[in-house]
Amino acid sequence: MRIPFQHSLLVAMIAGATLLQGCSDNNEEPMAEAPATEAPATESQADSTMAEDTNANDATSNSGMTRSSAPEGATATILSPADGATVTSPVTVEFGLEGMDVVPAGTEQEHAGHHHLLIDLDKDSMPAMDFPLPANDNVVHFGKGQTQTELELEPGTHTLQLLLGDHMHVPHQPPVMSEKITITVE
Repeated sequence: MRIPFQHSLLVAMIAGATLLQGCSDNNEEPMAEAPATEAPATESQADSTMAEDTNANDATSNSGMTRSSAPEGATATILSPADGATVTSPVTVEFGLEGMDVVPAGTEQEHAGHHHLLIDLDKDSMPAMDFPLPANDNVVHFGKGQTQTELELEPGTHTLQLLLGDHMHVPHQPPVMSEKITITVE
């Protein structure tokens, strides 16, 4: 007897395994969580880092995927470089997270996830918040639970933004996203 969703399930399993494999191929070693010495976010910063979603009271998205919930007040932050900084390549980027834990991809834990760095994305090219995040040059996965990285960037102006993903790389409900920063690479 053939199960109707058998093909869809197989495709979903292969796609999930590919995403997890992509994250595990990152050669960087997991870094210790950044010390909790950063200043707490102001109320307006917290409001702007928690992107509004039309399904704010429903953790099941239009894609049919169940999104992991994020606690109220959870914030992601780019600790360095500072917004407006002029830097040289390679650029060290340090990630901060408050109100949640950083865990490797594939680790299903309440109020936890791993970082994704969005590079040079504008509003029109942002990934969907109700599907696993793609892995490409503009969406870099840190599936081993890393909290910093070294980026090779071409000279010029670049934007950086953090987005936390759950065990399956799907942004939380509501999304935990940092402010977008702009840096200049000499």
